[in-house]
Amino acid sequence: MTAERTRTQVAIIGAGPAGLTLGHLLHCSGIDSIIIEHRDRAYVERRQRAGVLEQGTVDLFRSIGVGERMDREGLIHHGIHLQFDGERHRLALTELAGGRSITVYGQHEVVKDLIAARLATGREICFEADDVTLHDVDSERPRVRYRCEGSAREIECDLIAGCDGSHGVSRAVIPQDAYRVFERAYPFAWLGILAAVPPSLDELIYAHHDRGFALHSMRTPSITRLYVQCAPDDPLDAWPDDRVWAELRARLGTSNGWTLESGPVLEKGITTMRSSVMEPMQWGRLFIAGDAAHVVPPTGAKGMNLAVSDVRALGTAIAEWYRTGERSLLDRYSRTCLERVWRAEHFSWWMTSMLHRVPDADAFHTKLQLAQLRYTVESRAAATSLAENYVGYEHA
Repeated sequence: MTAERTRTQVAIIGAGPAGLTLGHLLHCSGIDSIIIEHRDRAYVERRQRAGVLEQGTVDLFRSIGVGERMDREGLIHHGIHLQFDGERHRLALTELAGGRSITVYGQHEVVKDLIAARLATGREICFEADDVTLHDVDSERPRVRYRCEGSAREIECDLIAGCDGSHGVSRAVIPQDAYRVFERAYPFAWLGILAAVPPSLDELIYAHHDRGFALHSMRTPSITRLYVQCAPDDPLDAWPDDRVWAELRARLGTSNGWTLESGPVLEKGITTMRSSVMEPMQWGRLFIAGDAAHVVPPTGAKGMNLAVSDVRALGTAIAEWYRTGERSLLDRYSRTCLERVWRAEHFSWWMTSMLHRVPDADAFHTKLQLAQLRYTVESRAAATSLAENYVGYEHA
């Protein structure tokens, strides 16, 4: 079957936050693109992921005109709580981080806003694309082949942005000797639930406990997001609702009688914990962004924010190249992104290591965790370091 051929400037693989944000950034610079997504639109828009936006992510969405609903429905937070030994300690993020804050707004809501903005531009987005393959990536005219709505199609473009996650097709096309992956797997996982109950506190709680880590978060004023540490090989049916609530009450309980409110569980799932970084994040005319290039444990709330940071750098570099013909920003794309990626990897590792119960760890290890937690809440310098990383550390 002869493929239907078309031409664009940038082909974007993946309609998650990275691909959709890049597409809109390019549109704002007058640059055409086609977005190709393997999943259907309904799946992409309901996929539950991160929910904490850094100040820089919020500012970017506002600047490109996709922040109206986020500003209306998102929950601005000026602090978080660290809890250990049954006591809760508030860290004033905004005060410590020079006025910056975080916004709680689900990733699936971000995706809905970006898809609506994409459709309003009239630029192409193809859902349910099958058999996606990349060709001639190391040439001046890379191509993408795929099937959409039963038809074979081929895109010729100047550049390809691989925003399709760590298991996508983009990264797989790069020769194995052209990049290196740095990885770490953690010996625990998170059991997460969405519950139809208002949050029991108006800010996030990160709790260290002898039974394991727990997190109190939220999605809306009426929907709570909660997590408990579990084993990575736990089957989901080993965690009936009653057990989840019992563990949450035990791990989030305090000595002053604070009560965790419970309610109907709307969704439940287990998330494994790992760190992974690909270097470099580019090869030929292919540029890798978001989870396709790096993964962080969710403890530091960095995943989506790193994806947005990647494509902000990539969008700026592409616009500069089309405007002036200058390639320096494109050539430095990996170096620009990786500086922030490794800072976020370190912060996520540090938060994860400080808060989770490590299997077979001795009492000495636990005492070190508690010493670090107490230093973090008692030292303004340590609290400031956590705060500026949590709201998004901006490199000079």
